Amino acid sequence: MKISAPNQLKGTVSSVAEGAVNGIVTIDLGGAAVKASIAMEAIDDLGIKEGVDAYAIIKATSVMFAAGSERIAGISARNQLAGTVESVKKGAVNGHVSLKLADGGTIKGSITNDAIDELGLTEGAAALVIVKSTDVIVGVE
Repeated sequence: MKISAPNQLKGTVSSVAEGAVNGIVTIDLGGAAVKASIAMEAIDDLGIKEGVDAYAIIKATSVMFAAGSERIAGISARNQLAGTVESVKKGAVNGHVSLKLADGGTIKGSITNDAIDELGLTEGAAALVIVKSTDVIVGVE
């Protein structure tokens, strides 16, 4: 599978909460979990069920960052993954931040240079990645 989204996190489906139209698929990454809200039709078509290997696919522009590693209470985004900033590459206005997760996986996000500076996102800093479940695409091979 070749796609432009830089975040293709492989794991195992640990649960599927079925709804009338959409379901919530939880993918265990081996230390962290990612929740995806996808159509029940897609869940059926892809054969997604507990125990199936799957990818959580996330565009870099769908990734938000917070300073520190403490989960944020009172926020609707279902996915909050803690890690350490691995690299920061600034462009003219936006930059790319790579966060190394505890399980060794990496998540990349694209945010403004101002946000990078204001959050203190430098190599080695603790940070939190935040992604809405509706921004996670599920893929299977």
